[in-house]
Amino acid sequence: MYFRKILIAIAFVPAFLMAQQDSLNVITNSEEIVSAPVILNSDTLFFIKNKASGYPVEARAKRASDRLQRLTKNYNIAKDSVSLRTSDKFIEVLYNNDLAFIVTPNDAKFNNTPIEQLADIRMDSLIENIQSVETLSPKQWLIRIGYFTLSLFVLIGFIKLVNWIFRKLNIRLSKIEKTFLKKKGNILRYFIPNKTANIFVFISNLLRVFVIVVFLLMFSPFMFSFFPWAEHVVDLFYGYISSPVKYIFFGFIDFIPSLFFIVFISILARYIVRVGNEISDDIENGVYKINNFHKDWAKPTSNIFSILIYALSLIFIFPYLPGSGSSAFQGISIFIGAIISFGSTSAIANIIAGIVITYMRSFKIGDRVKIDDIVGDVIEKSILITRLRTLKNEDVTIPNANILIGNIVNYSNIKNRTIILHTKITLGYDLDWKTANKLLIAAADKTKYTEKTPKPFVLQTSLDDYYVTYELNVHTKETNKIPFIYSEIHKNILEVFDAAGIEILSPAYQANRDGNLTTVPSQLNAEDKSPINKLVDHLTGQNQKITIVKNDDPSEK
Repeated sequence: MYFRKILIAIAFVPAFLMAQQDSLNVITNSEEIVSAPVILNSDTLFFIKNKASGYPVEARAKRASDRLQRLTKNYNIAKDSVSLRTSDKFIEVLYNNDLAFIVTPNDAKFNNTPIEQLADIRMDSLIENIQSVETLSPKQWLIRIGYFTLSLFVLIGFIKLVNWIFRKLNIRLSKIEKTFLKKKGNILRYFIPNKTANIFVFISNLLRVFVIVVFLLMFSPFMFSFFPWAEHVVDLFYGYISSPVKYIFFGFIDFIPSLFFIVFISILARYIVRVGNEISDDIENGVYKINNFHKDWAKPTSNIFSILIYALSLIFIFPYLPGSGSSAFQGISIFIGAIISFGSTSAIANIIAGIVITYMRSFKIGDRVKIDDIVGDVIEKSILITRLRTLKNEDVTIPNANILIGNIVNYSNIKNRTIILHTKITLGYDLDWKTANKLLIAAADKTKYTEKTPKPFVLQTSLDDYYVTYELNVHTKETNKIPFIYSEIHKNILEVFDAAGIEILSPAYQANRDGNLTTVPSQLNAEDKSPINKLVDHLTGQNQKITIVKNDDPSEK
């Protein structure tokens, strides 16, 4: 019996060893399985299990948790979605087309679940987790309502504080002299309502309203951010505000190097223009002289030089202006250039004519000139037009282009010489030219503002059919009194010829050579005159010579 028991024991030894080996294998396999949780919103969604020899499950779970936290940060039940996408080796769980995590065949193997079923389970767990966040407990609602109420009191307190500060400020500002608005040339009064008594109070009120409105826009979304239904709206609102602010801020930061260049070019251009203006002022005042460069050229040359410098600086600055490379900016530039090109033809012609007239030195301000039969004093001379004040006190504006193609007579540019004024009369052939000249010279000598040296002179300018044209010429330096001098000359001619008994008349004749008397003065005697002429001589008492002839011949008696 004892031997039999020993044989049975020996027979069970292999089986026992095999059982012990299986037990050891199970223990060994259990030690090789490692798991790590995927956590979202402080809740474990699932565990990732894998062999320790594979990719570290802790790192994989950590990456999945971080990715889910980032993707679901701004969850919106109306817009966001979770879906699956199957590939050859694994299944992807997508959050709004972004990869959330993957389910591999090894995950299915270690969970003893088919891969499709495991992917559905983990996707449902994710959806349940992110949707549960939207549901708040009564306690959480009370806490959020308390925060909202506190923030509302803060808003009301801030508005009251701002109103109190500006009320105190307005009291001080109201003490400033109210006559500030009545000063001439104060352009700010046009932008103030009629009932505003003090500009500083008005600006203070505008600033107060601006501060309150800005605080409301920034603080109101914060107040409603405590409620889940408003979180996404608040984020969207702040996004609308922050986007342009960030664009402007970073755009300004990027613009700073270009700004330095623009400021440098502007300062350099302004310095060059200032130097040019000082030189032109010295030339105009006679302090600095340049050979063959007239004083009246200084100011126009300085203006042209300034325009060229500013235009050149603008060319350098233009590429550095914000938005200069945009299509909209270029389109506006082309549009403005087209308008200037099509609409400024006459203006360009006047500008060029104004520059040419300036350097021609045909006239200056204050000169009396004659332009296109218009006589007047120059009261304004610009690059586009010239304005005259006529002898009748009328202001006439003449485009420079018209002046350039016409004739200009300058009565004032005489310096140390005189100008000759002339007038014409016609007298019949029966008056001796010497008598006519003598009488015209006598009339010139009686005229005021005429020069005695050089002496006046008379020209016989034409011998017409019925009369002779005499031209009286006088010298004068008083160019501003030309109309008065002409009037005096004509008045004196009338007086002198009236005193001489000579009619200023242009006779007409019918010459029938049948014994009519000649009109040649040298061939006429006193007895040959017509009865009318004899009557005129009798009335004036001039040129009456009575000749008595004594004849003692008896036969004649």
